[in-house]
This record gives sequence, C-alpha cells and structure tokens, in this order.
Amino acid sequence: MDKDEPLIDRPAYVNEIRGFIDKPFIKVITGIRRSGKSRLLELIQKEISERADHSHIIEMNFEMSEFFDIKGYVELAKYVEGRLKDEKKHYVFLDEVQEVEGWEKAVNSIRLRNTDIYVTGSNSRLLDSDYSSLLGGRTISFSMHPLSFEEFVSFREARGIGDGSDLDMYIRLGGFPSVSMFDYSMHEAMRIVTEIHNTALFRDVVRRNSVKNPQLMDRIVAFIYDNVGNLVSPSGIANYLKSQGRKGTDPETIVNYLRYLEEGFLIRRAQRYDVKGKRLLETNDKYYLADHSLQYAVRGFRADNVQGILENIVYMELVRRGYNVYVGKLGTKEVDFVAEKADGRRVYVQVCLELSTNDVYKREFGPLKEIDDSFPKYVVSMDRYAERNDEGVVGIHLKDFLLMGDHGPPYGV
Repeated sequence: MDKDEPLIDRPAYVNEIRGFIDKPFIKVITGIRRSGKSRLLELIQKEISERADHSHIIEMNFEMSEFFDIKGYVELAKYVEGRLKDEKKHYVFLDEVQEVEGWEKAVNSIRLRNTDIYVTGSNSRLLDSDYSSLLGGRTISFSMHPLSFEEFVSFREARGIGDGSDLDMYIRLGGFPSVSMFDYSMHEAMRIVTEIHNTALFRDVVRRNSVKNPQLMDRIVAFIYDNVGNLVSPSGIANYLKSQGRKGTDPETIVNYLRYLEEGFLIRRAQRYDVKGKRLLETNDKYYLADHSLQYAVRGFRADNVQGILENIVYMELVRRGYNVYVGKLGTKEVDFVAEKADGRRVYVQVCLELSTNDVYKREFGPLKEIDDSFPKYVVSMDRYAERNDEGVVGIHLKDFLLMGDHGPPYGV
C-alpha cells in the first residue's frame, strides 16, 4: 500500500502487539503479501514515536530499491549497527526480511544492543528450525490476515465509500486492504488480487522453494481453489491430474507442493476431527484460502461456488478470533467447523447459503443438535428467516456472525 494513502487503524493487531513493546522479544509478524504488515509496522511506529524521537527509529523495507544492495546478514548487521547513534534504545523495523540471506544472524547480533526489533515476512519458514535454534525463546510471533468484514467496513467508511451493500461488496471484492481503499468495480479489484496472487505464488512459493515443475504447481492451485469446502487428499489430486493426462504425478510431490502453498500463506489446511471420539483423523482434509477473493483471481467468480466462498469467509473469521479450526465428523454426518481455543473453549458452526427446504434445515441443524455439550452452536447462512434458537442451536445471518466477535449473537435468540 502506498504511504501516501491514509493510515487506518487495525486495533486487533495493534492491541495484540502493544503489550510487547519494549519487552525483550523479537516481534515476528507473518502473513500473505499485501495483508497489511507494512502498514502495521507504521502503526506500531506511531505508538513508539510518542516515547522515542524519530532518530531512534530504524526502518527498512527490503522490497524498496534503497535496500537492494543488502543481500546478506553481514551487510544488514553493519547497516543497522551503523545507525545506532547512542546508548538509548533504538527501534528496528525490518519489513519482508526473508529477502535477506541469513537475516536471523544479523538480528541475533542486533538484539544484543539496546534495541527493540520488529520483523515481517511472507513465508512461514521465517520460523523454521534453523531460525528457531538461533533465536528460540527470544521471539513472539503474530499472524496477520487480510481484512475481516468488520475491518472492511471501517476501511470503506474511513474513505467515505461505505453503504448498505457492504456484505455483498465484501463477498465480491475480498479483504485485501488495497482493494477496500477505493470504489473499484469487481473487474478492477480482481486485477489487483490477481497481481497479489501471482506475486505471492511466484516469490513466496515457486522461487523460495525452487519448485521444479511450476506447471504442476499451477494445476494443483487450480484444483484446490476450485474445491474450497470439499474434502480432498493428495492421492485424490494425483488421480484427478492423471485423468487429465498429467503423467508422473505422485502423491508425495503433491504433499510437498501443498506444504509450500501453506508456508506461503496462500492456503490453510483444516484437518478432520472426530467429534465423538475427540481425535484428529488422518485422511481427507479441507483447504481454505487466505482470502476468498484469491479464488476469483484463478477461477473467476461463479455463482455455483458461493457456498464454498461463504465457508471460506467463516473459516477465516474463526481463525482471526484465535481458534484452531477443524472439519467435524459426527458418525456419517459432517459439521463444517469445530473450532477450539487453547483454553478449551469451543464453538461448532454449520454454513449454508439458505435454508430453503425442510430437508436442508434438518441437514444443517440436525448434526449440531446431536452434539451433547454446552458450547455454542451456530448455523450461519444468508437467510434472515433462519434466525432462531432450535434446542440450543442458533440460526444466524452471516453479517451478524461476522460482527459479533466471541460475545454471542447480537439479538435475543
């Protein structure tokens, strides 16, 4: 995002990081490209500027030309240490630091000075084993995502372009901040998202992992994006590609390519969970996208896949709220999401477009009514007529679910 554009607050992230300012941890912020990591660093700098003068703030964005000459950790350490003008605390911001070879060695040296360090990266291998061995125990990590619906609304209101169709716009345009800042048509927004997707795929997946078969990667991406909300397996993907005439495609290669896509934050895996047996299952996971608009960039907007888009939106909302999200198995039935927090709190969620018939109603409400515990249970849909409480299972409109946080439905059901 251009620095000339207004700096709009993202309080959920700022509040999460605020308590660690001036604490002896390296703050590591990861997430897909263009999710707002650079702007988050600016928001943190704004907070810090209230307690430190600007000359003690060192910021480096390794995608900017002025830092192209810094290729490795030696140059990085020399540059930063050369900017430490006195013994007062300096605040160091390193944006997209994975572009510097061995960056963790430089950070390990810089942290020994009177510094408070913040780094961002667009690949989860920022936290791999080599990194952990050097900086283990000295980091605190934060995951950043494209805009939630609530953030999307506030961004558009800040720009004076919000209206009563915000949910429809969110479904159609997605949550990348650069799309929300202007009144783009869907065609224009998709051009932006396509560029984001292509950059993330090439730089953070193909190039970083030295992918030998980019064409195969493209086919796997197309398959996953086309099957959001469907159970898939590496062997199933391999069989599909073979049926399309793709020879020599083995499940092990597909497993690796899926892992690369996860590490680049393009996709997230939701494992299956046996609700009655309270255990994870090893076969057939679901994959969801970092932002639902990515699907349009590869597969276009199709009315027949709105169900998968709604699932993706709900899945990412649960992730933003701090849940580990699984796909529930209840005998022969399925619960779209079993979401659990580290403290044991849980929520069960079904997602559907509308409850148009009695059979659909029973299919969505029935499995949740069979779960014998006191945790919240929701059927999320676009159907205002489904707003009810049926034996503890709450029917709720998607907009209300996205805006309610963890505090329960906004109406008295």
